[in-house]
Amino acid sequence: MNTGSNRSGEAAAVAHGVMVEESESRDERALGSRAPEFVKARRALHLSWQVGVFVVGLAVVAAGAAMLVLPGPGWVVIFGGMAIWATEFVWAQLVLRWTKRKVTEAAQRALDPRVRRRNIILTSIGVVVIAGLAGVYLWKFGLQMPWKIEDQ
Repeated sequence: MNTGSNRSGEAAAVAHGVMVEESESRDERALGSRAPEFVKARRALHLSWQVGVFVVGLAVVAAGAAMLVLPGPGWVVIFGGMAIWATEFVWAQLVLRWTKRKVTEAAQRALDPRVRRRNIILTSIGVVVIAGLAGVYLWKFGLQMPWKIEDQ
């Protein structure tokens, strides 16, 4: 069987007549800085570029952390800050790859029919318990709220 590769253990894909190796087809880039070449060529400029990326990423992550307790999409903003850091720092790239892998695995597990059935059963039990508590509350107090708004 021809996999399109001359090397053993590798597979290649053909897209629009161009050979693309499997690792490249998964949109995984090499680790490292994605700064423009003219910035990388000058050490002082590259260091200031890294400081700027770190400060901007830190501000976004801090805003996301604040949104965890305030209204807003906290985790989305935190991962956005990590993506900013990943443009320059290898450790952030590795964290993002690990996170993407774990999210993909969790999504695949959630699609498992046994897990879906369990989640539906647990959700149904939760709805029945909440409906029971609401019924007891309405039986005991009726539709009148336990506090008096007109007294204030």
